[in-house]
Amino acid sequence: MLRGGAIAEVTTVNQAKIAESAGVCCLVVSEPKGPGISRMPDPSLIKEIKQAVALPVMAKARVGHFVEAQILEAIGVDYIDESETLALADEDHFVNKHNFRAPFVCGCRDLGEALRRVREGAAMVRTQGDLAGTGSIVDTVHNVRKVMGDIRILSNMDDDEVFTFSKKIGAPYDIVAQTKQMGRLPVVHFAAGGIVTPADAAFMMQLGCDGVFIGSDIFNCSHPYKKVRAIVQAVRNYNDPHILAAASSGLEEAMGGLNLNENRVEQFVSDETY
Repeated sequence: MLRGGAIAEVTTVNQAKIAESAGVCCLVVSEPKGPGISRMPDPSLIKEIKQAVALPVMAKARVGHFVEAQILEAIGVDYIDESETLALADEDHFVNKHNFRAPFVCGCRDLGEALRRVREGAAMVRTQGDLAGTGSIVDTVHNVRKVMGDIRILSNMDDDEVFTFSKKIGAPYDIVAQTKQMGRLPVVHFAAGGIVTPADAAFMMQLGCDGVFIGSDIFNCSHPYKKVRAIVQAVRNYNDPHILAAASSGLEEAMGGLNLNENRVEQFVSDETY
C-alpha cells in the first residue's frame, strides 16, 4: 500500500496534475491554507481532482469527526486521513475505523500512539513532525527516531517484558507482540512535516520509513514540478548519494521558514482518553 513512494498534499486541480506528472504515488486533498478553522476539504474539489488524475486520492477529515469520514467515503476517496493538522472535532475520541471500508491514515508521535491507531483500524500511520509550516524537519526526525528506537528496544524483550511494555505505552498487547515479531510497525509507516528537499526525503527513508508526505507549500516555488520530481527520485533512490546529489542540484531555496520560537498555530492532540 503506497510503500516506497511520495504522497503530495494538493489544494487545486492544477497542483494535482503537476504532482501526478512528477511521479507521486498518491494525492492528499486539503483546504487551501487561510485564517479560521481547518476542516474537511470541499467534496466538489475532491471530485474534480479524482476526475482529473489517475492516482489514488486521499482526503483529510478532522480527528474524531466520523461524519466527515462518512462523507469522504461516500464520494469515493481511496483513503481517509484522520488528520491532526486540521482543527480538532473531538478531543477525547478518534474515529472507529472498523466501521468504514476506506482505509485510514493517522498521525502519531511515538510507538504507543501508532499502535493505538492500528488497534482502531488504521491501515497506515504517519509520524508527524512540524505542524506550523516552519520548514523545520527537527520534530519529524525526533519522532521517527523515537518510534524506531522503541521498536528496536521491543525486539530484544522477552514475553514478560513485552506485557509490561504494552501497559507502559498504553497499546494492546497483541499488536505490541506482533510489532516485536515483525521488527517494524504492522502497517505502512510514512513521515510528514518539514520534508522539503530530496535530502530530507532520503533522510526519512534511511531512518526506516516506507515513504514521505510532501506539503502543499512546495507548489509556492517557481518550479514545483522540478522540486516534487526531485523528492520522488530521492525516495526511490534514497541509498544512492550520486542520484541524490543530482536530484538536489539546481533547486532554489526550499522554504523561507518561520521563527521556531514562535507559538504554533496548531497543536497536536496532547491528551488521549482510552
